[in-house]
Amino acid sequence: MTEPSKIEAPRIYPTMRCRDAEAMIRWLKDVIGFTEYVVYRKDGAVQHAELAYGSSLLMLGQSRDDEYGKLVGDIGGRRTDALYVAVDDPDPLHARVKASGAKIEMELHNTDYGSRDFACRDPEGNLWSFGTFWPKTCEKPLKG
Repeated sequence: MTEPSKIEAPRIYPTMRCRDAEAMIRWLKDVIGFTEYVVYRKDGAVQHAELAYGSSLLMLGQSRDDEYGKLVGDIGGRRTDALYVAVDDPDPLHARVKASGAKIEMELHNTDYGSRDFACRDPEGNLWSFGTFWPKTCEKPLKG
């Protein structure tokens, strides 16, 4: 595999299934600041959506009992995944998230490694962290 360049598209795309994909799309757009890249609907349900945040895309769809859904697992079961989003200024985002009624799991704070972070639950209970830490593949990682 070659070294990623500054113009290479992302290779990792987080995906999620949602109980109410339309409500999730609205929350991500109105509160977090995502934009709709593309949304495919069938019979009134979101089959596949791609929402952009900067150069990154989040893919999501309505929870449904299909082959992929069986792989993803029960939407109400224990999960170990979480999403982290690098942001320029978490303070106003934290205020919008809090005003939306989302559960704040970790209040806004400064970390030992120089990031300003907070964590919350989206309307379906998924854990999201936001912070100023933003590793870039075009830069060498900091030594620990």
